[in-house]
Amino acid sequence: MELSPDSTVLWQWGFVRLNATIVFTWVVMAVLTLGSWLVTRSVEHGGMTRRRNLLETLVTFLNEQIRATSRQEPGPFLPFIGTLFLFIAVSDSLEVIPGFRPPTGSLSTTAALAVCVFVAVPFYGVLQKGVLGYLRHYVKPSVFMAPFEIIGEFSRTLALAVRLYGNIMSGSIIVGILLSIAPLFFPIVMQALGLLIGLIQAYIFSVLAMVYIASAISVQKRGKGETEKEKKGGP
Repeated sequence: MELSPDSTVLWQWGFVRLNATIVFTWVVMAVLTLGSWLVTRSVEHGGMTRRRNLLETLVTFLNEQIRATSRQEPGPFLPFIGTLFLFIAVSDSLEVIPGFRPPTGSLSTTAALAVCVFVAVPFYGVLQKGVLGYLRHYVKPSVFMAPFEIIGEFSRTLALAVRLYGNIMSGSIIVGILLSIAPLFFPIVMQALGLLIGLIQAYIFSVLAMVYIASAISVQKRGKGETEKEKKGGP
């Protein structure tokens, strides 16, 4: 049993390889693009349709989760967090199609998603508080904390990538084993369970990404509040 779609090479020319991970990622991108076009088209024409209701429900859900996690207005974070959630959720949900293997079952894909979060954390931090304001938390309460803060940034990025990859890969392996044991009984149950697990993993990854972004912003806000107190001579 292949543990990752990376090992399935569909086309090769010299050192250039086109593996299943890339192809399935293109499929997910195509589904998201087509779905976005269909939903936004119904919104532009007005009227309450099922697609519009689905879009409003999804946006409301994401806004509530972002607001509950960060205590911030969700507007600036919704495009990034929403894209992460939709990509992972659709990728995992398409596994019900025979022959499709979710690109999130590849460590290269989950690492790329984790790197996006790694870049987004300082991006939003700098956007909110400026370069110096964001970098200041690396040296609080002491400059000797800077190496540990940097190590923590890299370690949580690695944890994000490995957690998503491990959960999706292990789920696919378990489903494959059970289907080989009892192919007439388990397919429907395991496919439904796989859908649920995929949505849960998309939710967890998105929430963790928002937690990391919110932590960078909240640290800066606490630092600013402390500075204002010191200027007023408060305790």
